[in-house]
Amino acid sequence: MQGNLSRIGKAALAAALAVGFVAAAPVAVTAGTNPIVRTDRGLVRGTSGADYQLFQGIPYAAPPTGSLRWKDPRPAHSWSGVRDATQPGARCAQLSQYGEPASDSEDCLYLNVATPRPTDHWPKPVMVWVHGGGFTNGSGSEYDARRIAAAGDVVVVTVNYRLGIFGNFGLPGLPDSGDFGLADQQAALRWVRANAAAFGGNPGNVTLFGESAGGMSTCAQLTSPRAAGLFDKAIMESGSCSLNWPVDGWFPGLPAFGVYTPLSQTQEFGTETAAELQCPTGTTTLACLQGKSVDKLLNVTQPYNAPAYGTAMLPSAPADALKAGRFSRVPVINGHNRDEHQANAAGLGTISADHYAELIRGSFGAQGDAVLREYPASGYSSPAEAWGAAMTDRGWACPTLSDDRALSAHTRTYAYQFADRTAPVLAPHPAGSNAGAVHASELPYLFAFPVTLTSAQQQLSATMMGYWTRFAHASNPNAAGQPSWSPVVGTQASPYVQNLDLGPSGVGRVDEMVQHKCDFWSTVKS
Repeated sequence: MQGNLSRIGKAALAAALAVGFVAAAPVAVTAGTNPIVRTDRGLVRGTSGADYQLFQGIPYAAPPTGSLRWKDPRPAHSWSGVRDATQPGARCAQLSQYGEPASDSEDCLYLNVATPRPTDHWPKPVMVWVHGGGFTNGSGSEYDARRIAAAGDVVVVTVNYRLGIFGNFGLPGLPDSGDFGLADQQAALRWVRANAAAFGGNPGNVTLFGESAGGMSTCAQLTSPRAAGLFDKAIMESGSCSLNWPVDGWFPGLPAFGVYTPLSQTQEFGTETAAELQCPTGTTTLACLQGKSVDKLLNVTQPYNAPAYGTAMLPSAPADALKAGRFSRVPVINGHNRDEHQANAAGLGTISADHYAELIRGSFGAQGDAVLREYPASGYSSPAEAWGAAMTDRGWACPTLSDDRALSAHTRTYAYQFADRTAPVLAPHPAGSNAGAVHASELPYLFAFPVTLTSAQQQLSATMMGYWTRFAHASNPNAAGQPSWSPVVGTQASPYVQNLDLGPSGVGRVDEMVQHKCDFWSTVKS
């Protein structure tokens, strides 16, 4: 992938506008409590409230079942009559994790559209949300986007995509190995370009955003030549391209890894899976595997929890592509949470100071003692918390800051840190441990979750929704009367990062180079 992808994107967008993608008003057949909209495949009937319309379970691609398993997504089938869009579609096949339900459905390529109402102007910016879940679980319908759509006057689309072995599987000779989930996301973006106007959206103003695996997907799409021209802005929450962890860094006993996988490794896993499921090597391997049941595939030994690079989709590792400037030059928001890894630390339970020291020395070898001096167990409420702080800085904060610099060298980039250490805890947490602003804790500030926000947290939520949606409107999160947010200047010793915390002084600049000891980590090898 050579050159500036934005040139490709602008050409694609110009062609799209030339055939009349942007409409002056939504093409609604009816209004009221059950609005009907005409998509390019047929009519859909949704629901509405005082300030929103919601359409759920709209197919954006054909079911990837049977011979279409491990193939790039095909166009969705048309339908006659009016399709009910009042319930979400099936979650993509996945095991039960993090208290979320399992699914055995491969017929899962659905999306949901939330729009504001009443309205006084069209078309509106479109924000396409890619859910997290480690590339192995989750669904778009888990994210209730009605509030942010209404508050920000935007159209929000939440998307399902293939997960685990169904989204990231590969074999030698199998076209597009390892990237079927990313291909699904691109099919959803093409659906948005074709259908956004029908829902009052502007297909020429699309912001791709996501958290965790959704942020990593967004970062991957920035560097994918196949995604050029499909979106106009990007927001990455806790999912920058360069995130990586040393041996024992993600969790004790796990090897070092990043968030994307070399194609050769994906193909190696696929060959091992075929042997495990007794599918002979040769021309019949794929057909044999396509005949296996969902439950057998979900329970194979090999991990399929990352997209592959070294492919047509991702010619190089996204981190390398960013550093080389090979990405779509669209405006970006990129950030993370202050205490990302404390959620992993909570999983350690109670560990001794000696065990903590052993983990650190196992991760950093001869430099382990230097890390222990920077992160002494005595400086934290527990040794596990000290480990979480070290891995937050090493694996999340400093790599994200490095990517901010790389992005800002070529495009307008806004960096943030979500820092409300009293945020509601979304997952079980041991009593007495200091959760802090852990991974995913910013989500209830953007979407409706079954948690209660204090008045101060509601104010921070309003500030964040305002930043995110103003960026979608105009590529700039700022507005009169709100704390100013300056873009990153990569040549500064400490690039500008906006702190998002409670109180009048909680939103403003933070020096992450100091707070997360990034100068120190630049000297540590692992």
